[in-house]
Amino acid sequence: MGLSQAVVQGFNPVRVSNPDGCGPFVILCDHASNHVPETHGTLGLERADLNRHIAWDPGALGVSQGMSELLDAPLVESRVSRLVIDCNRPLDAPDLVPSLSEATTIPANVNLSDAEKARRIALSHTPYHAAIEELAHERASKGLPDPIYVAVHSYTPVYRGVARPWHIGIIHDADDRVAAPLIAGLKALKQFNVGINQPYSPADRVYYTLERHASAFGLPAVMIEIRNDLIAAPQQERVWGETLSSLLREIVEQPLSKKAGAPKRGTA
Repeated sequence: MGLSQAVVQGFNPVRVSNPDGCGPFVILCDHASNHVPETHGTLGLERADLNRHIAWDPGALGVSQGMSELLDAPLVESRVSRLVIDCNRPLDAPDLVPSLSEATTIPANVNLSDAEKARRIALSHTPYHAAIEELAHERASKGLPDPIYVAVHSYTPVYRGVARPWHIGIIHDADDRVAAPLIAGLKALKQFNVGINQPYSPADRVYYTLERHASAFGLPAVMIEIRNDLIAAPQQERVWGETLSSLLREIVEQPLSKKAGAPKRGTA
């Protein structure tokens, strides 16, 4: 597969796994990694800070990999910490390169120059979204149906001193073709406290990747947020991947409705 991936000092900032997967889903993991390139040191943080949720979404990649395998779905993952640049933010977002994450100041991001911001965009943001776009075009060239995008994230159980009770949050915009049946399926299991647009919603500017690649083209999509203490071990990641894959398979057994009025890919 000819996905173009920027290589910076021998490092690929984006990885596409199972690119030839023929299932209806494409899995996206915006915050898969806490990696900071050597050129950026530790961003002025202690090494231990880079293992915290401020730097990435712990457990999200493991769940994504399981879903990719079970659903025969391509998986696109960012391999650069969101503290370097957040691939799930528009380029004009104030937290595209966060100088403060929760209560932690990111010293290297304070008063960032325009030139350094541009370098970081080229390092990670541009190649990540280019990989998603190229994957979509290659799937179309093979005659595969338009993808159903599933973005997988995790969140901290306590944020700024406030406990979050949900086991999982399902995030969606006005298009709930995937979200509504997924929420219903999760609730039917009677095991989970399901947050609907919790702990975040598109109004919090956390839906950029899906807005750009799904909503803009009228394609179905859903964002999944799993509380990270529930996916702290590989076995937990596997169980969540299996549960979500089973529910998503059930959803596509019935044709999804079409959304009218959105541009075709390549005409936006």
